[in-house]
Amino acid sequence: MKNRLLILCMFGVLTVFSAYGQYPEIENTLDKKVKSFLEKNASEWRDMNVPLTDGKILYDIIVENGYTSAVEIGTSTGHSAIWIAWALSKTGGKLITIEIDKTRYLQAKANFRKAGVLKYIDVRLADAHELVPELKGEFDFVFCDADKYWYKNYFIAMDPKLKKGACFTAHNTSTRLNGIGEFLRYVENLETYDTTIDQTSRAGISKSFKK
Repeated sequence: MKNRLLILCMFGVLTVFSAYGQYPEIENTLDKKVKSFLEKNASEWRDMNVPLTDGKILYDIIVENGYTSAVEIGTSTGHSAIWIAWALSKTGGKLITIEIDKTRYLQAKANFRKAGVLKYIDVRLADAHELVPELKGEFDFVFCDADKYWYKNYFIAMDPKLKKGACFTAHNTSTRLNGIGEFLRYVENLETYDTTIDQTSRAGISKSFKK
């Protein structure tokens, strides 16, 4: 019995340190505010949001590559966008995030304000099928986490707008959801992109870097 309790206690300690280690180092007031908000709401991110580990993956990609102009397709209530915006606060960038559902859009906007990252985000209430092809400008980072059967179409629409060295990421690419296979076959066969899947994400995050 004592051994079992000891094991459970050790597991709890390791879990706490593991979760703590997933957050970036705190360097300023904004970092403290964002981290506090994420910790406080760690168990509330349902409704098609990414888990903490995947948010940190996105954060790292942006910071490590110095990306500044990002697009997110599928906001939900804003967990991944907060991680992306937090990273962009380090690089001096901004995110355009698109959500079709008004209730989720309003909740996301409120979450951005509470987390302190709203000024780094342009929140759009729109149908991404229509808006993504109409986006103007050049971008260096995309996170796609909307209707899976449309992933390939989102990629094709964004491709001409992506700078050399840009990264198109997509969520749930380790699953067999409808459309994922078609999307992966398409991007993996492109000579203009290097595509891998981050296996540290349980759901899978594909990363396609433009050559």
